[in-house]
Amino acid sequence: MSEEILVRHCSPTLANIKTGNLVNCRIDSVYRLKKDIISLNSVLNAKGVSIRVLYCSSERALIYVYRPEKLNADMQNGKNKKFLNSIGYRGTTNDELINELSARVYSCGGFPHEIGLFLGYPIDDVISFIENKGKNFKCCGCWKVYHDEDNAKKTFEKYKKCTNIYCKKYLQGSSLKRLTV
Repeated sequence: MSEEILVRHCSPTLANIKTGNLVNCRIDSVYRLKKDIISLNSVLNAKGVSIRVLYCSSERALIYVYRPEKLNADMQNGKNKKFLNSIGYRGTTNDELINELSARVYSCGGFPHEIGLFLGYPIDDVISFIENKGKNFKCCGCWKVYHDEDNAKKTFEKYKKCTNIYCKKYLQGSSLKRLTV
């Protein structure tokens, strides 16, 4: 997995304005992917960013790039914690919760809807998405919005602007390490 892919798909997390991002990428070998993740984590962990594989087959991988401190704060939120508990999550640490999420990704062969909480999406929108089966939303950007449309649109624009700036800076020679704040 290249640094360019991370910049293109994870800039808001690298910029510390979002809890996490997902990257669904084609892989040549599981061994090479593991090597890449170790190498990237050696650079990013010191900057407060971690990378985990949520799902991996012989051809594709779902990679979770996240801010452990932000994830911990999100998961300690009472409403988030209560919801995850109600759907069977028992973990209390980031690692335990991510392991449970990964197991659910493998078992359902797709994206369990609660994955939005691991990306920093509002709990009310995650719950409404589930209740409405993905329909009847007010607007759609990074996620389907059911509640605070104005704030969500501002957030989407902020993420888009961040990604554009980061991609430009990367192409101009800024390193992944330098871009990660």
